[in-house]
Amino acid sequence: MASASNNPKDDTETNLTKKITVRTPMVITKEALDSILQHQNLIEHFQSSLPIVFPTISSPMRQSHAVQPHSSLLLMPSWSSSPSLPYIGVKLVTHFPQNSAINLPAIHASYSLFSSTTGQTLGSMDGTALTLYRTSCISGLAAKYLARPDSRVMVMVGAGALGPHLIKAHLAVRPSVKKVIIWNRTEERAKKLADEMRENAGLDGVCFESSANLDDAISVADIVSCATNSEVPLVKGDKLKGGAYLNLVGSFQHSMRECDDMAMKRGRVFVDCEEALEEAGELVGALERGVIEKSDIMGLVDLIKKGEIVGRRNEDEIFVFKSVGSAVFDLVAAQLAYETTT
Repeated sequence: MASASNNPKDDTETNLTKKITVRTPMVITKEALDSILQHQNLIEHFQSSLPIVFPTISSPMRQSHAVQPHSSLLLMPSWSSSPSLPYIGVKLVTHFPQNSAINLPAIHASYSLFSSTTGQTLGSMDGTALTLYRTSCISGLAAKYLARPDSRVMVMVGAGALGPHLIKAHLAVRPSVKKVIIWNRTEERAKKLADEMRENAGLDGVCFESSANLDDAISVADIVSCATNSEVPLVKGDKLKGGAYLNLVGSFQHSMRECDDMAMKRGRVFVDCEEALEEAGELVGALERGVIEKSDIMGLVDLIKKGEIVGRRNEDEIFVFKSVGSAVFDLVAAQLAYETTT
């Protein structure tokens, strides 16, 4: 009969082996994410979790590779040292803007989740759907702090896949909004999205309409949200009304700009992550031209930490929130999806 080991190391390894559960990796489809995630819940999860776990997450600068003259492959890894977020996540994203000509989305993505304790593969998710929820809910979280509580009119610039998500995320934090005006380069797409949102059973009491005149729409907007790949500034700063909140999520390259320098100059600028200062055309250009200084730009996570930064100080302040997307937020969103499923 074998004797028990007197080596403490052997006992530790045995105990660790007993504690580890071998999991079959799960697949979380778009349909599953749509049933698991709600904009309100994810915004609340970001708000409660980010101040705690943000310092524990490592997120290298995303890699972007040109696979065709106008198409890109992006790699976005992140991992946490926090016991409350024991995960490693990697998102692979393709950006093919020419897909609109063949009626396909420009962005496709896949997300893989691993255990940061054992390295086990825990699951894979539809990265495109996860990105839509993550991006819109980070914007919604920023609006919760920066948009006027009595906001009544929202303008959605761009009628792509992000449009409905951005509208729902902003309405989740500003239920005072009663009119949403949608603008798109192709007017028919703006009308189509307005019709679709009007038929959404969960958005009763909100008027949806399209507009062919963006300047006129912006001049009456309390909230302006942009999700385009425009290389020509669409939002003119001198058209923003006092107290407006401008949300920019489309640009991630130096050539892209959704607003002009005047918008940056008039607003207090917040970003989702430091990479925005290196990637977003609006910010890169404004900094190079001396329109704003780096010291003028503040981080969203610092804003939601109590006492770190003061948000809105009066009704007339204009705010600009620029999001380029961060693997940090992907990981925290994936956590909610995974833990809700398991």
